[in-house]
Formats: sequence, structure tokens, C-alpha cells
Amino acid sequence: MTDSSADALILFGISGDLAKKKLFSALYSLTEEEKLDMPIIGVASSEWDDEELRRKAREALEESEDSVDDAVFDKLAANLTYVSGDYRESSTFESIAEKVGDARCTVAYLAIPPDLFDDVVTGLASVGLNESGRVVLEKPFGRDTNSAEQLNEIVHNHYPEDRVYRIDHFLGKEAVQNLMVFRFANTVLEPVWNRHYIHCVQITLAEDFGVEGRGSFYDGVGAIRDVIQNHLLQVLSVLAMEPPVSDAASALRDERVKVLEAISSLSADNVVRGQYEGYLDEPGVEAGSDTETYAAVKLEIDSWRWAGVPWIIRAGKGLKSTVTEAVVEFMRPPHLLFASTDKRPGSNRLTFRTTPEVEINMSLQAKTPGPTMESEPVELHLQHDRLPGRDPYDRLIEDALTGDQTLFARQDEVMEAWRVVEGLLDDDKPAYSYVRGSWGPEEANRILGDHAWTTV
Repeated sequence: MTDSSADALILFGISGDLAKKKLFSALYSLTEEEKLDMPIIGVASSEWDDEELRRKAREALEESEDSVDDAVFDKLAANLTYVSGDYRESSTFESIAEKVGDARCTVAYLAIPPDLFDDVVTGLASVGLNESGRVVLEKPFGRDTNSAEQLNEIVHNHYPEDRVYRIDHFLGKEAVQNLMVFRFANTVLEPVWNRHYIHCVQITLAEDFGVEGRGSFYDGVGAIRDVIQNHLLQVLSVLAMEPPVSDAASALRDERVKVLEAISSLSADNVVRGQYEGYLDEPGVEAGSDTETYAAVKLEIDSWRWAGVPWIIRAGKGLKSTVTEAVVEFMRPPHLLFASTDKRPGSNRLTFRTTPEVEINMSLQAKTPGPTMESEPVELHLQHDRLPGRDPYDRLIEDALTGDQTLFARQDEVMEAWRVVEGLLDDDKPAYSYVRGSWGPEEANRILGDHAWTTV
């Protein structure tokens, strides 16, 4: 254990959906890798006890894992204990402190709604668990700039910024981390990674399913708040950032923030919102709701490197397929050779895909087989094997326990992202309807200008 390593983990909201789907698996994987051997205190209002928590953990693992090793689970279960209580009651936090014992550095993971953050951080402070501990916050980090400021103030009343860890699981994805390595470990890219050679960048997060029974949650959020303000602006900042001065967490986060600072605040003119047909029939969705299940946004980064290059972000549910990717489209050659009058070579493209497969594709032009001197696109393809058992939450929980903030969002980063999208939230034009299984409303084409969608 290093001086910065935690020696106890407190999981608020342990009976919730995130714990069932992600957190128990992450705890199991870290235990299997011998990176987690400390008291793990689950906290929720459900009337469970230690044995019920362990039973729920086993059930969740059997649903999500290919197999569960009894020895690994027994080691995890031995560390699991439970506190049932109201987050507004001092007795709940006294019970937590008793379970923590003499641990000197606790990590409190708040997998709970933001409106409970105040009660929990105040309760932790009341028993001194904030003094040398860290706090991990799940998104959403507010609904807009004002609410994000209020959340930051609440948390900072008891935890300084250098002990606040805001999770965005996209930054924990292996493929997103590979974007940084691919960019900065290959000198062949740097000379062309700018406005002189890049024509357009498109980032797509498409899902072929709807709100999947989460209508009451999603209806108060929408695509812009759910994935564009956080996940996709994070991907954009990694693609556009300048080389950091080191691999220190502060240096990497500084460069991500600079990208967001260079983006002007957007307005409703920069967005086309859509809603899939049948959304209003989803359980939990309010009658007449105008919440967008699709949004296409166009922005520019006003920097020396990127001025004039359009960045187009598209996200939606109920679309034709499930795919998450970033496509960098390069300029066409200044003078066309090896092309017939009716066939113009396409642009070179570099595609970073994270879903459904982790892969990188480079589209180049090569000679068409045969007697004519014409070109055709060919694909250079790199596919990464997914590491077994590794999920973004594995990495992020491990980093929070060891004190590494590299893959967590900083306060100024969150605030800049909200500033960028704030004007989109006030769009009073009705969302355009689109057919499920399509690529969204046709009206989104106006965002493109003289470009074309790269994901079709």
C-alpha cells in the first residue's frame, strides 16, 4: 500500500441498479486481481443485513460473469458488510464509522441521485470520514451550469477538489484511453493533425434500442444531458487536445479543459433534436413530452490547430444500429489524378470505434486492379482484443482507491462542458419525429453543411 492508497471503501446506493450491473463485477474483478482487500461497506435504505448483501452480490455476479470462482467470491464476501439506514440520520453514519474501524483513508462512492449528495457528504463529515478520505461522484453532475455550481459548493464544503473524483465511465474505456496513446505515440499523425489536413470530425453514439424501461429517468434528461455534455465532449477533448507536458493527471486534465474553453457557447441554431416514434408510449414518459432521444450538434474549436474545422456530434436511441465511433475525415488531394471523370476519390478517413468492437480503421486510396489507372478505397484494420474481466468501472474504482485522478473529470472541466451546451438546453423548437430503425430525423442533415454522415 502506498501513502495515497485507500484502506476502506464505502458504497452508497449498494442496492441500486448500477451496483447490480457494474459495481459488484468491478469489486469481484479487483479482488481476483488481488487489488482489493479491505473493508467494503455497502449502504442503502433497503432492510438487508450482511448475508443478504452477499447473496445479492452473488446473484448479480452469476448474471454478469461467465463463471464465479468460489475462492475469489469468498474473499470478496468476507470484506462485505452492510449498513441499512436513512442518509439524513446521524445514526447511519455512526454505524458506517464503526464498520470502517481504524481505516485512515476511506473512499466514499456515491452511486445515488445528486439531491442526496448534501446529506451524505455532511453525514460523512459529522463522523470525520472526510478528513483524509475521498469522494467519488456518479453523473449527472447537475442539470445545467447553476445546479452544477451548487453541487460543487456542497461537495467542497467537506472535500477539497483534489479529493473529489467525478466518474465518467467513457474515460475508463480502454478504447478511449487508446485514443491518447494512438495520437501521441505515433509521430506520423502529428504533422497532419490540424486544420490544414483535416476536413471534418464526426463523433457518433448510436443505440438501436429505446429507453428500455427507464422512461421516467430519461424523460427528465434527454440525449444532450445524458451523453453529449459528458461522454462525447470528453471524446472530443481527447481527440483535439494538445500534447500534455507530462503524463501527470493535472497535465492531462489541463489540456482537456483548454479544448472546452476554446469552444464558444452553443445556441439552438447549433442543434437538431429528434424523438423516435413511440417514445410517448414508453412507461414513465410524460404525456406530450418534448424530450429529445436524438441530437445532432455542430461546433468549432477556436484554436490555432482547429480553427475552421467542423466537429459534428450525433447521439440517439432507436437508431439503425448500435455503434460508438469517432471519424476523422482528411482533406481531398489538391489535384485529382488516377480518377475517371465520373468517379472522384473519397477522402482518407481514420475511424476510432469503441462499440460494438474496439477497432481502428484507416481508409486510403489504392489502384483499382486492372488496366486503368484509377483509385479505390482500401481499409487498413486494427482490432483490439478486449481484456477479459476488465470494465471501465474496474479501472476507475482502482484509480480512486490508489489516488489517481487522470481519468476523472475536474470541476472546471465539468463547468466548461455545461457552458458549451447550456444554450442547447433552451431550444424551444419541437423535436422532430423519426422512425425507429432509421438514422434519425432528416432535418439533422442541415447540421452537415457540405459534408455527409460518415456512419450510415
